Amino acid sequence: MNILLIGGTGTISMEISRKLLAQGHTLYLLNRGSQNHRFMGNKNLIELTADINDEETVAELIKDLKFDSVVDFIAFVPAHLERDVRLFAGKTKQFIYISSASAYQKPPADYHISEGTPLANPFWAYSRNKIAGEEYLMKLYRDEGFPVTIVRPSHTYFKNSVPLGVHGALGSFQVVKRIMEGKPVIIHGDGTSLWTMTHSSDFADAFIGLLGNIHAIGEAVQITSDENLTWNQIYQTIADALGVPLKPYYVSSDFLAKCSTYDFRGSLLGDKANSVVFDNTKLKRLVPEFVAKKRFDQGIRETLFYILSHPDLQILDPEFDAWCDKVVKELDEAAERILKG
Repeated sequence: MNILLIGGTGTISMEISRKLLAQGHTLYLLNRGSQNHRFMGNKNLIELTADINDEETVAELIKDLKFDSVVDFIAFVPAHLERDVRLFAGKTKQFIYISSASAYQKPPADYHISEGTPLANPFWAYSRNKIAGEEYLMKLYRDEGFPVTIVRPSHTYFKNSVPLGVHGALGSFQVVKRIMEGKPVIIHGDGTSLWTMTHSSDFADAFIGLLGNIHAIGEAVQITSDENLTWNQIYQTIADALGVPLKPYYVSSDFLAKCSTYDFRGSLLGDKANSVVFDNTKLKRLVPEFVAKKRFDQGIRETLFYILSHPDLQILDPEFDAWCDKVVKELDEAAERILKG
């Protein structure tokens, strides 16, 4: 197949690109080219170096091209999709929009999540923009036959970042460092809500099964692992992989959202603070061969080994570290004051 990925080198898409090339597909990567060196030497790779927002340049690059599938990994608002439709309508048999499982109803009326769960998120503008994008494309499908497939990932992780619930703007390594140093680690709520972590290699296998799949046209499909974990289990598994004790410090998600400049209202109240169990029946009907193979304890050991072997990924965040210490200190002191009356 001839496949165009807009982006193609991120947390979700890097493994998809690698596997498509290994399977012998012709892969077009439309991006600025900063990470494409990871695939250099593969004769099936065709680079289209441009900023997707430079519509005139992109139109010139693709004017003589046709695709079996076009995938946009970096569309976040409806205007991005309106641009994509202008560029690719009539040039692809399938257009895949990467939406988000955070678009599902928050708080959920039922923690069992399927594609039939309502879309509504009053806590996070990111999710509302994803919903608006879905609605725009599905209207085009209904009215004009635009060949859209919508994919909803949840928490997907790659070897270059440890997936967590609470971390700063510079990523999660500072939390890993706190765990290694035996410092208190903030966990939202009481750590018992259910969550799902999906390794990017499993996501890629399912996703590739949707490419060129005529039964996926006009459909929305979620892709996650079937492994359900509490946040306590997630953090404990990370500590076990590091070979150190975990010192959890529980803080309500609402409090975290109110006392920080980090977007915990969106990422927690609008996503990770809610228990979810994903029903992947629809995905397995469309891609019968798909089975998520990578357990979290296996995947996180690989991720930690990779990060601890690459100093460039060990990004420190002293501001977040100090904020964590302050939250712990202030809450402990408040508890003491209340006890003393």
